[in-house]
Amino acid sequence: MAKATVVKKHNGGTIAQNKRARHDYFIEEKFEAGMSLLGWEVKSLRAGRMSLTESYVIFKNGEAFLFGAQIQPLLSASTHIVPEATRTRKLLLSRRELEKLMGAVNQKGYSCVPLACYWKGHLVKLEIALVKGKQLHDKRATEKERDWQRDKARIFHK
Repeated sequence: MAKATVVKKHNGGTIAQNKRARHDYFIEEKFEAGMSLLGWEVKSLRAGRMSLTESYVIFKNGEAFLFGAQIQPLLSASTHIVPEATRTRKLLLSRRELEKLMGAVNQKGYSCVPLACYWKGHLVKLEIALVKGKQLHDKRATEKERDWQRDKARIFHK
């Protein structure tokens, strides 16, 4: 008789979003990056215990690192090690993407921030973006446009 294989499913979709980045920056271009994680971090991500606020991407020695993201450890998952919630995590990008991001950040005055963290199959992916800062009047214009779109949809819905 053939053995029945049990497929373990986890809660798919988005783990965390950085809504503040969409408010504070103009998003120029998006990239998908993998993350180098430890075992306890993956378990915490399955429980959805991640925060991307106040985090950003730094470049050092030709590599990209996620700085400031918090992954809160589970009490039961990490008993033999001392987990560090805000450690710097290496991002996995292709050489071409790295060079494009580093060139824009170093020369053109762009920044690189994470937008979302999500599952892609059994892998954890991070959506990072090349962004430019908004000023106060830009934020007001964006909010005004969003309100108008909402009102327009409400009017045409009737």
